[in-house]
Amino acid sequence: MGHINLPPPRRGPSRPWTLLDIAAFFLFALVLLFLLLVLTPLGDPLAAGSSPSRDTIISALDSSASGGSGQVSVDACPIEDVDYMPCEDPKRSSHFSREMNFYRERHCPVPGETPLCLVPPPKGYRIPVPWPDSLHKIWHDNMPYGKIAERKGHQGWMKQEGSYFIFPGGGTMFPDGAEQYIAKLAQYIPIKSGWIRTALDMGCGVSSFGGYMLKENIITMSFAPRDSHKSQIQFALERGIPAFVAMLGTRRLPFSAHSFDLVHCSRCLIPFTAYNGTYLIEVNRLLRPGGYLVISGPPVQWAKQEKEWADLQKLAENLCYELITVDGNTAIWKKPREPLCRQFAEYFCPATNYDDSSEAWYYKLKSCVTQGTLTVEISLNNLPNWPQRLSKATTRIPLMQTGANVFEADTKRWVRRVAYYKNSLGVSLGTTHVRNVMDMNAFYGGFAAALINDPVWVMNVVPATKQLTLDVIYDRGLIGVYHDWCEAFSTYPRTYDLLHVSGINSLIRDSTSGNARCHLVDVLVEMDRILRPEGTVIIRDSHDVINKVTGIAHAIRWTSEVYENEPESNNDEKILVAKKTFWKSH
Repeated sequence: MGHINLPPPRRGPSRPWTLLDIAAFFLFALVLLFLLLVLTPLGDPLAAGSSPSRDTIISALDSSASGGSGQVSVDACPIEDVDYMPCEDPKRSSHFSREMNFYRERHCPVPGETPLCLVPPPKGYRIPVPWPDSLHKIWHDNMPYGKIAERKGHQGWMKQEGSYFIFPGGGTMFPDGAEQYIAKLAQYIPIKSGWIRTALDMGCGVSSFGGYMLKENIITMSFAPRDSHKSQIQFALERGIPAFVAMLGTRRLPFSAHSFDLVHCSRCLIPFTAYNGTYLIEVNRLLRPGGYLVISGPPVQWAKQEKEWADLQKLAENLCYELITVDGNTAIWKKPREPLCRQFAEYFCPATNYDDSSEAWYYKLKSCVTQGTLTVEISLNNLPNWPQRLSKATTRIPLMQTGANVFEADTKRWVRRVAYYKNSLGVSLGTTHVRNVMDMNAFYGGFAAALINDPVWVMNVVPATKQLTLDVIYDRGLIGVYHDWCEAFSTYPRTYDLLHVSGINSLIRDSTSGNARCHLVDVLVEMDRILRPEGTVIIRDSHDVINKVTGIAHAIRWTSEVYENEPESNNDEKILVAKKTFWKSH
């Protein structure tokens, strides 16, 4: 076979590099290096080198607490992290399954991976509008997100007027206002009787329903996920309305069983009958016997959802719920004091699948009903009316001889302590400076009960690693959640005016070994994240622990004072009162 002779390629004379060529080459190399550092892990060591590492910070703080000379400060997070939520980070969530909205639930960094930095406020941030004016308006620049106003303004959710966001009080199913909607519900539910005190609003939007229920002396825990309605829970908390970031997906919601006197869904779009009725069965776990369930919107008499509506009615009937009324697209049921209908037995969990129905921290949802005890005793009709139930020891206090005595002593103790905070320590409780309050180690809710006449609401947090007393808190007409303080809390930055914790060191200690599960600096940096600028922190603990906390407080830019405890107290506790400074990122 012959070969084809090709002509040799033409090569022109080589051209020497000019100054312009060299400049272009170096520019290209710099751009390539920049992309590698930003888009790959190669840049992590350089980024870490610009501020003290986690190990350096912890080592210096530990040295300082032990009498050493180690000093360190915690730097600000990048300005783009103004709304950073470690356990609801869209970048992390996007990697998880969409099945049952698993990706919208909590997914926290492993211990030690959460950045030790201080979340900065956004540009133009101001001290929030005080309550009760904040129910109707907030500063635009505190959360400059107009997406909801653009999409939902015609439904009365919110709108922008000058430097404010205005909240007319409407919602998708009540565009004429929450007050008219609540008056409509009151035709069928004894809202003004004092029977109903605690409510749960699922998929709450900007929480206007919960805001206006406060006028009826009903405190509503509103929740919604971090989703396409950007910052809806952040808007609610900025307004001074109780709210919490959560998703009804694959796990139980972090509340005790039989806690809510009323459960409300206004176009929450939860598929209650899907997955063998799992979601309605979770609602049944949370709703107090004798309580009311309101579903407004799909699928109630909704076009093209006839099957879903029929399935919902059937499932509610099988759980022995009484259908009170169907008014347009709103349906109201009443849960029985005792599930006596014959078909209910089909939904009982088998004995081999028994659990404590109040366990709800990372607890998988069930499509069966755990047989409970004391359901009649804690039913709506058997509890004292509000406000008498606040000071009444309930049957769910641990069944021991001294249980009621401990409850009564705890209640009296916190009345004395709160009076000491106000009168001797100068804490601004009872003033317009404090609206959103959190008790990080609530036990029976005595701290919150002592504040009941102040213009505040309190998020009572029961550590999931301790005795599960959240049901007692709800029985007395207060609200709260389970949480583990070695993880970030499910809220946006800058959402609380005052954080209170008694026994902060116990929040991080393993109850069996006594070893620390995380570092105190993790807890205080998280407290800084959720505290508003110029917000207040009250921490009670032993002298040694308060000494450690004081060093960390200085490192995260808090000002603080340490005080002796109340004269009536007979232990070695100290009290640290700190204030978060109002700093701005450069």
